[in-house]
Amino acid sequence: MEGKHKFLLFLLAASAFFAIFVNIAKPNATPQVVKFESYTAPVTQSHEEYTVILTGDSMTNVLGPNAQMLNNYLEKLYPGNKFGIFNYGLGGTNILSLQDRLEDKTFVIDHELEPILDREFEIIIIESFGHNPLSQFPLEEGKKKMNEALDKALTSITNSKPNANIIFLATIAPNKLHYAQNVVDLSPDTRWLWAEERIAYILNHIDYAKAHNIPVINVYEKTLETTNGGDLKYISQDDFIHPSDLGKDFISREIANYIWGNNILPH
Repeated sequence: MEGKHKFLLFLLAASAFFAIFVNIAKPNATPQVVKFESYTAPVTQSHEEYTVILTGDSMTNVLGPNAQMLNNYLEKLYPGNKFGIFNYGLGGTNILSLQDRLEDKTFVIDHELEPILDREFEIIIIESFGHNPLSQFPLEEGKKKMNEALDKALTSITNSKPNANIIFLATIAPNKLHYAQNVVDLSPDTRWLWAEERIAYILNHIDYAKAHNIPVINVYEKTLETTNGGDLKYISQDDFIHPSDLGKDFISREIANYIWGNNILPH
């Protein structure tokens, strides 16, 4: 009986040891994903080189694959630093494509970009995608879908890249009298409504940023002229949608000045 008792104690001890061993030996559990609710900016350490990610629709794409104007402005403000700028802006895409940009490869005309979250970067700038509204939905439902897409994207970014700075960009204001002129044959009333819809999504992007404490570069507000909307000098006369050369320069300068002026990167 005594031998049987000792044997049972041995089995209990062995089981306990095995449980401890397995617990130590097994790989770390997948970190819990924390749902994004409000943004807290990280403190970026000083480096010689910085990586900046741009993403959006064709309003961002037109800045060029490496946003050379922006790069030039940044290097003037940060003369001792180098910048790698990767432009994930893709024409004809709306906010619902943002998650794909984060997780999957992006094919931009003649080159391929790895998923954003596979890169290391100090800053990601998310443009509004407002010129590609979710017209398949009623406006309020579309804005809700936009907010849900932003919730998901920001949850992914803040969990995967907690040290990255997130900045929103509200792009150049559409002109209601001329929007898409030379590209789409619209009545004056329809043209006005098209511009109004795009403005609603740009403003929603700004509102989301304010509600979630996200920095926003408000090019939209600075390019408003009158009740007709955007100042035509910032808008291409070819299609009355995309930025003119002056508009591209203005967007680039505003981004660089915002990064410098708000000490997003140390200087």
